[in-house]
Amino acid sequence: MATTYHVLIAEDQHLLRGGLRTMVSSLPDYTVAGEATDGINACSLAWAIRPDLILMDLSMPGMSGIEAIAVIKYRMPQVRIIALTIHSSDEHVQEAFAAGADGYVIKDASFEELVGEMRLVMEGKRNPAFEQHAGNGVSCDPLPGVSRHAQLWHTLTARERAVLRLVAEGCTNRQVGEYLQLSPKTIEKHRASLMRKLDVTNVTGLVLIALDMGVLPLSKPARALDRFL
Repeated sequence: MATTYHVLIAEDQHLLRGGLRTMVSSLPDYTVAGEATDGINACSLAWAIRPDLILMDLSMPGMSGIEAIAVIKYRMPQVRIIALTIHSSDEHVQEAFAAGADGYVIKDASFEELVGEMRLVMEGKRNPAFEQHAGNGVSCDPLPGVSRHAQLWHTLTARERAVLRLVAEGCTNRQVGEYLQLSPKTIEKHRASLMRKLDVTNVTGLVLIALDMGVLPLSKPARALDRFL
């Protein structure tokens, strides 16, 4: 009996998501098991449906695709993830690779190229071009531009980055733990590590640094800070 792979599509743009759904559904050995429109939704669906493969847009609102990849790979290392993006620079490929992506496809690629990458990663292989770009890349800042805290981003682990984003958004230890499927005590340890690395003494400091890094969108500081001031 042929194997059927269950695919989760994480893409915030309706037309692109629909196109991916149509393409994946046309393949005899793949089926669309779920669709997400942001990183947090992608994480929640990943826990619920346990997909074999995730097609992950890197530029989604809220938790980014990069952060979602890191979180999902930590909890579900067996799942295969292909990063989808408009960017082809070494820096973007390296960031996806570091987060745990198994493959990388530019959004203007052909249907055949996407299918080829899907089959490759499901065989446990990596596209040589992906590894070459990832090896040439250097870590990049969360958002373009120069920030005095940007270089500190590179000292954080993937899990610490996910915790920083969620804490800065106003989530409690319990809520962060639910998103990442970790205990509140473990989240508290990560918060303490973040405060030590970023040289702050409270959550307000974490929120302000997250803003300076570009981790927290400028539309959200009032809500995030109101929780702690």
